[in-house]
This record gives sequence, structure tokens and C-alpha cells, in this order.
Amino acid sequence: MEIIRDTKFQLNKDTAVTIGKFDGIHRGHRELLDRVLFRKDEGLSPTVFTFDKSPQELFSGRKLSSLTTMEEKIRIFEHLGVENLVIYPLTEESASISPEDYITNILCKQMRMKYIVAGDDISFGHMGRGNAELLRSMSKIKDKERYKLEIIKKITIDGEEVSSSLIRSVVSEGDMEKASKLIGVPYAVSGIVAHGRRLGREMGFPTVNLIVSEDKLMPPFGVYFTEVSVNGKHYNGITNIGTKPTVTDDNTVFAETNILDFDSDIYGEQITVKLLKFHRREVKFSSVEELKQQIDTDIYSGKEYFK
Repeated sequence: MEIIRDTKFQLNKDTAVTIGKFDGIHRGHRELLDRVLFRKDEGLSPTVFTFDKSPQELFSGRKLSSLTTMEEKIRIFEHLGVENLVIYPLTEESASISPEDYITNILCKQMRMKYIVAGDDISFGHMGRGNAELLRSMSKIKDKERYKLEIIKKITIDGEEVSSSLIRSVVSEGDMEKASKLIGVPYAVSGIVAHGRRLGREMGFPTVNLIVSEDKLMPPFGVYFTEVSVNGKHYNGITNIGTKPTVTDDNTVFAETNILDFDSDIYGEQITVKLLKFHRREVKFSSVEELKQQIDTDIYSGKEYFK
């Protein structure tokens, strides 16, 4: 997959394009991506256009947490088969591009777009004035087709429109089963396994530690039943998300996982922890021994859950 992080670029092949933030890469996003990928059979290169930050981040000056970090998005897009990923730098200058210039100069000229699929609520260009109707009106010049356009409606599940904002609310409440239903796959955190204090191993519960990106929206601190993907294999696990208050005063957020029936050294490996179900809130125990007893109980509950 070619990754472009500049405003000055030129793709060398006709493309099928979808544009958006793709926060969460949920069922609605996957519908867009599926339609772009389908066009590969027509000789069009599947392409995603997104920005390196949201307009809210640009104009507020604050970093906002995301359901999916850019690193996670890159891995997912590449796994799905996207061939070009344009991560356009969003600045005051690029945010002021008119929707018409956005279509003509970026999408049609630089990206050689011949097909675009978008949701019916799409907005782009200066002040978000670009919309589905503008894409439709500019798809032809003097009755000659510049690009094919497909607009799709939002997906609804149980009477609710699937959206990133709804999923953010659900994740913030710790309802991982509903989040999984809306996204289409379990909500997950990915990263490189970091060295910890090895306290878990000393207590007889070896764990793997991920330091959670500050960009990542996390559910309430607590213990979750999880599925852990390591080198293409999947294992059941019990994950504590939080700051480990019993053993440290550091405010760094960790995802610390006891992978059941697993004892390999995977420091430095890329893993994904899928959050299946909330079990209990994170608690500061009065002693390490009390913590050890609770971990025993958590592991028993986890094995019962995975039966």
C-alpha cells in the first residue's frame, strides 16, 4: 500500500475513491471500503482519502482521542487491500480549499478519480460546504462523465444509525458487546508489547503490557475478557485497562493482559487486544496479596466466560 502524507503528489493510475475520517472503521465505513475494493476488477486502484487530523483538532488546538489511531487505520486498510492511502495534511490553508477545487484539483487531477462512493451526509472543502449534491452536479461536464458517483445511506442497527459518535458513547460506557455489534468486529487496542515490572510473573500470572496511545479512546478503567491476536494466532485473555494503582503511582495508561494458557516471550511483538466484555472496575487494593487473590478470581471468571 502506498501511503502519501503530502499535498503535492500525483497518482499514476485511475482510482476508485472513498473519503472520510474513518474513525472506528465501523460497518458503515466497511460498506464504503467494500465498494471501492470491488472496483479493482474494473482496473481502478482502491484508494482512501483522509486527513491527518480533524477540523475540530485544527481549530481548537486540542488533540482529540480517536476510536482508531492512524497506525491502526493503516494496518486495517492494508489488510483489506487498499492500494493508496492519502493522509492529507490539514492546515488553515488546506482547510480553506473550496469544495469545487477540492473535486477538480485533488480528486480528479491529483488522484485520477474515476469512481467515488460516499455516505449521504458527506461534507468536505471550505466550511464543509461540499456535499453529495455537489459531487453529483460536478460528475459530468457538458454531458461527459468525469467520474461515477455512488451515494449510500447510513446503516442502521436496532433502530440506531451507525456512526462514530454513537460508538464513542458506547465505548465510553464500557458496553463492549454493543460496540462490537456497531463496528462489526470487537473494539481493539493494538501496539508493541513493552517491558513491565514483571510483577505479574512474580505473582504467578505472567502478563503482557501495551502502553496505550494518548490518541486512543479507551473504555472505563477495569478488567475485560479479551481475545489477543499474536503472530496470526488468537488466544483468550483477561486484560486490565488502567494505571495499575495498586503497584504504581504513574498515570500512564496500560492494557495489561494475562493470556490464558500462554507463556511465550513476545516482548517487542505487535499484538491486538480485542475487548469482548467488561468484567469489573479497576480497584486500588490495600496490598499485593489482596491483588493476587483478585487476579485468581478474575482468571476463574474468565475461564468460565470462555467455556
